[in-house]
Amino acid sequence: MNSKLLKVLAAATVAVLLVAAAGVWWFFRGDPVDEVSLEAATESVITADAAADDGTATPSGEVAAVTATDLSGTWTVDTTSGDFDYESATGSFVGFRIEEELSGIGSTTAVGRTGDVEGGIVIDGTTVTDVTFDVDVTTITTEDSRRDHNVQDALDTGEYPTASFALTEPIELTDAALAGEPFAATGTGQLTIHGTTRDVEIGLDAQLVADTIVIVGSTDITFSDYGVDVPDSQIVVSVDDFGVLELQLLLVR
Repeated sequence: MNSKLLKVLAAATVAVLLVAAAGVWWFFRGDPVDEVSLEAATESVITADAAADDGTATPSGEVAAVTATDLSGTWTVDTTSGDFDYESATGSFVGFRIEEELSGIGSTTAVGRTGDVEGGIVIDGTTVTDVTFDVDVTTITTEDSRRDHNVQDALDTGEYPTASFALTEPIELTDAALAGEPFAATGTGQLTIHGTTRDVEIGLDAQLVADTIVIVGSTDITFSDYGVDVPDSQIVVSVDDFGVLELQLLLVR
């Protein structure tokens, strides 16, 4: 093989490596998906309801009028409204956010989510008396299929395929909440991950939109508290042992 051909091949190899490296850098340095937001969640429900009613969407930012009502009954996770995918989740989902340091890339936020959520809440008058949710953690996805595999290994989903939450203290609703105004509360209960159950407090924001209760929330968690070793790989320099559990739930009666 002559020297000219070797130089051409070497140059081509370097170019391919540079393109690949740039692609990896761009991929991991891309902005993570937005954190859960009551405003965004309710807007998607309002838009969907308006479009279903008359084929038109409510202008962005406008809130549909809701009158005071009796919310008593069992409200379950709506699995038909909205959509779930990694980039744009307008339906129900549960997930996590965790900070990591990647070689040659720097700090980034890893986000994993699943739309496979079951359960609901029970309201008696103005009191939320029961809340139970089960999450299929075997279907958690991130922006990278390689990370997906590491997450499944870390959670040992073959043995512990389900995470769950159960309320242990009732939540009192206000008149404003019944009238469709945003409502903030703390969900005190027990969170089970990886077969380990611990007491937690989840900050919640909720709003009644037409016939749907929209709930978003988050809480800080330490993975080692649940016997979970955070996933690692050659590109990962370091990864936090703590992160944020987040949820977005649409409930119907």
